[in-house]
Order: sequence, then structure tokens, then C-alpha cells
Amino acid sequence: MSTSAPPEAGGEAANLRADAFEGTAAAYLRYRPPYPKALLEALLAEARPPPGGVLLDLACGPGRVALGLAASFGEVWAVDLEPEMVAVGREEAARRGAGVIRWIVGRAEDAPIAPASVDLITIGEAFHRLDQGLIANKALAWLKPGGCLATLGTEGMLAGGEPWKEAAGEVARRWMARAFPEGWAQGREGAALGPEGHERVLRQAGFVDVGSREFAEPRAWSFEEVAGYLRSTSVCSERALGGQSGAFEADLKSALGEGPFRELMRSGYTLGRKPA
Repeated sequence: MSTSAPPEAGGEAANLRADAFEGTAAAYLRYRPPYPKALLEALLAEARPPPGGVLLDLACGPGRVALGLAASFGEVWAVDLEPEMVAVGREEAARRGAGVIRWIVGRAEDAPIAPASVDLITIGEAFHRLDQGLIANKALAWLKPGGCLATLGTEGMLAGGEPWKEAAGEVARRWMARAFPEGWAQGREGAALGPEGHERVLRQAGFVDVGSREFAEPRAWSFEEVAGYLRSTSVCSERALGGQSGAFEADLKSALGEGPFRELMRSGYTLGRKPA
């Protein structure tokens, strides 16, 4: 999100609570764009996992990263706190025949991973919700020497830029102010945001060869896809809006029209390597 309001002092923003994505898994899988092929190929080329290696995807949601990379690994562990996300991801993996993925319900910070057993750890659009220092330090223990940790992200629809995104953001923030009267937040307290922040966390933990790459590709959205994407978020989901999702989407359509809505979609990753 490009705009946030602080929660009450000492409180946790409602959109960061453990159940914030309850009820969003199906929309998340259907309407969140897959990571660009060029991004995934560049990540693999830089991380250099061995043939038949092990991937650990933390805070995996319904498996956008795990499903996108599964064919390049002999074993994949996908961990998410939300049981519904794991269930939807498992169903999609079965549909695709991605049998190498093992799904786990639980906190990323508590993942039951043996030391020096993983070649690549990925965190897609979730590092801001995690205990970053703890995760970075645990990742160093979980990774084999020379293995990598990568955080991935795509610029959010409400980040602004194109006129239609500015209009969507205005509508969303108006409804979010009703849904979250005590405020919402971009990340947990003290979280480092964006590529530069993620690089800093990784360097402080002891990772080397730390850097970030950005990708951009044109994309056109239908109104259904815009509304579906917003339903997949922690701030505009049906649950967050308290049963007013239909009224929200009517307001959104009034502001946007039918589409198509075009943008240059930006995504990227930040990567660090465990010293060999």
C-alpha cells in the first residue's frame, strides 16, 4: 500500500493479524498475477541451485512462488500460517501434477527445517509481515553453504501511478477507513520495506552478494480482475469490508468503468547468499 494509517499505540494493525487473509485464498490464487517468467529465470540463474535441489517457500500463500519454481527442484517445502491458503495451494499443485511440493501449516519463523538442508529460500510479498531479523538468521542456519534467500514482490495495485490505479486507490482508502477505524499498516512495527530495506536486513544478518533486480512488463486488467485482486488483499477482502464487498465493488466500477486497464507492471527480487 502506498498510504497507511498507524494503529493505536501499542496495538497491532488489523490487516497484519494472523487471520488477516482468512477467506482470500481462492481469489489470491486466481487474481494475483504470476511472477514473470523472466524474473523466475533470472532468480534461478543467480541463485544457482543444484539439480534436484531443495526449495523452501516461506509465507507461501497458495503457492505462487512454489508452483512457479517447483519444476526446477527435486523437493519443495511450502509453509504458510493460513490453513485455507495451504489447502488451495495443495489442490492447485495436484491439478498441475507438482508432486514435489510438501505443504505445511505454520509460522514461517517456526518452520521445521534441518540445518544446512536447503538450497534456496523464497519469500513472496510477505517479508514485511514476518520477524525479519529472526527469519534472516534462521535462513542462514537452514541454507547450505552458498545457498540463497530471496524476497520477491510486485508493485501493489494501490501503489498509484496510472490514473486508473489512482482512482482505485482513492475508492479503496475510503472504504478502508471504515473497515479499519483504528488504522492499517504497510508492515509490522520496525519492518524494513522495499528492496533497499531488505538488502539492509540481509547484510546485517551476514549474507553476502546482496542485491536487487527489477522487471517490468505490460499488463491489461479487466474490471473483474481488478476487483478480484482487491478481494485477495488483507484490506479490501470480503471479510475486511464486513459484508459490504458488493457495495465496494459497485463504487469501484463507478469510478473506473469496464476497462481494460493498462499498466507497466513492476516486480523484482532481493537476494543474498550464505557464505560458502
